[in-house]
Amino acid sequence: MCTAATYQTRDFYFGRTLDYDFSYGEEVVITPRSFPLVFRFQKTMESHYAMIGVAHMAEGCPLYYEAVNERGLGMAGLNFVGNAVYREEQPDRDNVATFEFIPWILGQCATVREARVLLEKINLTDTCFQRELPAAQLHWLIADRSGAVTVESVAEGLRVYDNPVGVLTNNPPFDIQMFSLNHYMHLSPGTPRNLFSDKLDLRCYSRGMGALGLPGDLSSQSRFVRASFVKMNSVSGDSETESVSQFFHILNAVDQQRGCCEVEEGKYEITIYTCCCNADRGIFYYTTYDNHQITAVDMGRENLDAAELIRFPMIREEQIRVQNQK
Repeated sequence: MCTAATYQTRDFYFGRTLDYDFSYGEEVVITPRSFPLVFRFQKTMESHYAMIGVAHMAEGCPLYYEAVNERGLGMAGLNFVGNAVYREEQPDRDNVATFEFIPWILGQCATVREARVLLEKINLTDTCFQRELPAAQLHWLIADRSGAVTVESVAEGLRVYDNPVGVLTNNPPFDIQMFSLNHYMHLSPGTPRNLFSDKLDLRCYSRGMGALGLPGDLSSQSRFVRASFVKMNSVSGDSETESVSQFFHILNAVDQQRGCCEVEEGKYEITIYTCCCNADRGIFYYTTYDNHQITAVDMGRENLDAAELIRFPMIREEQIRVQNQK
């Protein structure tokens, strides 16, 4: 279970939480422009846009969970179990395996508009990367500073939805997630008025009562509502530190704490990491469950014309600053 979101101040930001009950040992990975992108059905991309994100490395290949390319386009895959439907190779389509989908789009698209053109021809296949890594059931958020779309491969075919909130969680399908916001149109960051009855003297007894009814559970639908409310009402300065700090506060609203979501006896889903990328500048920030200090990897400081991957293991141990250390 995961939550992805966008945020815009002076710059455009894209990120997500990765919620699961175990880690694959994921890393921050930069794919430079000359690292060959090999596809199962398409020609190898010998030259492409550079990208940065979190990936599981397998057989020397970065299997990206999410990434942002050097042109400011971001893409994230989130669990969509029970609804994702992939197909066998089709002769009249651009066949792309799901584990290739992020580099396929980010390697050659600079904008959401360009991604939409590719999506018109794509067929997402049920191809496994290897026997131990079957095709994950996912749907995707693709976004730039102009807007966002949600992509779902379902029984009816490939669906591409405009995403005006720039937020995505897991199930149900995105159109149902969006419709559910109608149930919460009465929520407000302001102080509510008494609409219950003009015959009763009803008063606010606390700050924050305008958000009474905002769901607080960990289900994907509730996380979608909560993240959308926080993001759409979010206010911050436009400096880098203010923007990044605010982005993490938005996603912290849907954190999963160990012990609150039991998937089987003694195993719990947690927020393994939270990330935020300044898509305009290529700076990737992250925290992990046991390390709340924000760590940054700046893609611009690396040789983006290199032919080898640039990898950074995530810092997972808590980094505590002792203010009165002598």
